Amino acid sequence: MGYCAKAPGKLILSGEHSVVYDAPAIVAAIAEYTQVCFHPIHRSNSIKTVFKGLPIGKPYPLTALRKLKHKLDRRFEQFIRGELSVSHILHRPDDLAVYALATFFQHLPMPGKTSRKHLPIPGRLSSESTLPLGAGMGSSAAAIAATIVLYEHLLEHPLTLTQRFERIRFCERLQHGKGSALDAAAVTYGNILYLENGQPKPLDIQLDNHWYWILQGIPTSSTGECVSHVRQHFGHDQTLWQAFSDCTQALTAALENHHNPKHIIRENHQLLRRIGVVPDATNALIKTITDHGGGAKISGAGSVHGQRGGIIIVYHDDPEAMQTLLKSHPHRRWGKLTIAPQGARLCDNPCLMDTSQ
Repeated sequence: MGYCAKAPGKLILSGEHSVVYDAPAIVAAIAEYTQVCFHPIHRSNSIKTVFKGLPIGKPYPLTALRKLKHKLDRRFEQFIRGELSVSHILHRPDDLAVYALATFFQHLPMPGKTSRKHLPIPGRLSSESTLPLGAGMGSSAAAIAATIVLYEHLLEHPLTLTQRFERIRFCERLQHGKGSALDAAAVTYGNILYLENGQPKPLDIQLDNHWYWILQGIPTSSTGECVSHVRQHFGHDQTLWQAFSDCTQALTAALENHHNPKHIIRENHQLLRRIGVVPDATNALIKTITDHGGGAKISGAGSVHGQRGGIIIVYHDDPEAMQTLLKSHPHRRWGKLTIAPQGARLCDNPCLMDTSQ
């Protein structure tokens, strides 16, 4: 028998990019999950990762966890100094989950010299996810959050939600170059959140059933590349960032008052096009949705290279028209936007895993 925890993904309803310039943002935790499981293997001296999307796992010796953390911290400092690309901080996606684990142990009370109370137990750390990797749906933050919650339980050392939020944000900086308050908030608290000055507060709203998401394609640009591009070309354009802020405020009011938000979403899309993060192919799909009566925009950093812009969120109040549109794009992955009411938590049932690998 093993132990498992899961965390939801996220979709940004408004405020991607502008949140970097202190504008507010709205993020929704969605009912697509990353699950992280642990099965102890006492005849081992390492934690072996078996993560979805990786062809081969990797053993991480227990005695080397602190060394791994220091190595990744040094790479991050090199990135800050401009000596290393953000894409070279992590060599493997599972490095991030093990870094979260090592960070968690670093903050535990120091045991006595002969005590093994706070040492990690050897075993198999595996992950499954319904979140597409690298699409802007918070897969890295979800993996970190699930790992932290899992070890909070295993070591009987629970964190407050605020502590967990800050820990996830700290760890995720390795993935994007800066810890995302949006991602950390969604995977910690769940539901729909309004963020201002990096602080989340819940919005007492319920989305109707006219919201969808469509995966247009995995971007070839990293979040860090997109943020750098926007900063270089638009970082000092206060009028532009105020327009983004006004969009977020208008969407908040529309959601709170149960008004149709598609015109606000269309306006937001035009602002995102202006800063150059919506590839032509992504824009073409959004135009098709708009021409068929909906409103759509990218949700996430987008891309400054190639033709794949990641996730598109759609509001369409004509279900038949939306189904017709989706049938004309049968190769695209999509889903109804279903809110996850909770953040990272233990799974309801222990996971029964094959430990032969």
